[in-house]
Amino acid sequence: MITVVAATNRPGSSTLKLAKYYQRQLIKKGLEVELLSLENLPPNFIQTDMYGKCSAEFGPIRKLINASQKFLFVIPEYNGSFPGVLKAFIDACDFPDSFYDKKAALVGHSSGTYGNIRGVEHFAGVCSYLHMHVLPLRIHIPFIRKEINAEGELFEERTLKFVNEQIEKFVTF
Repeated sequence: MITVVAATNRPGSSTLKLAKYYQRQLIKKGLEVELLSLENLPPNFIQTDMYGKCSAEFGPIRKLINASQKFLFVIPEYNGSFPGVLKAFIDACDFPDSFYDKKAALVGHSSGTYGNIRGVEHFAGVCSYLHMHVLPLRIHIPFIRKEINAEGELFEERTLKFVNEQIEKFVTF
């Protein structure tokens, strides 16, 4: 099973739209795909689900993560890196069971010029520590609001070319 992670808790985010796009594309390939938006984390998970504790609200999320074999992280740029809620989420998951020796693809995006290059590289370091195998083709989508329409579809030909290539490689990864 693949879990697509919309790596922000910001309501109404472009991250969630892009994560849903990837989910739809992977489902079209006949794969079992779940979507996890960090917007749906329990509001107090930092107090209730860290350091070995697990609340009733976080339990199903932890179970989903542990059952997943592959992850596709859609990561927005926050202050030149990735969102703190993503790191807190990783820390709340089981170590090493949640991510050890599992596979991941990374997609960065931003409202500015660079498509979260730095944040994706920062997160790749976290993935390395967790012993995750990261697909070498990382996608960086700048100016996300100009790349995805109101229906949540990517439409720029150049972006679609690279996204489709990443999806094909991730399927066989």
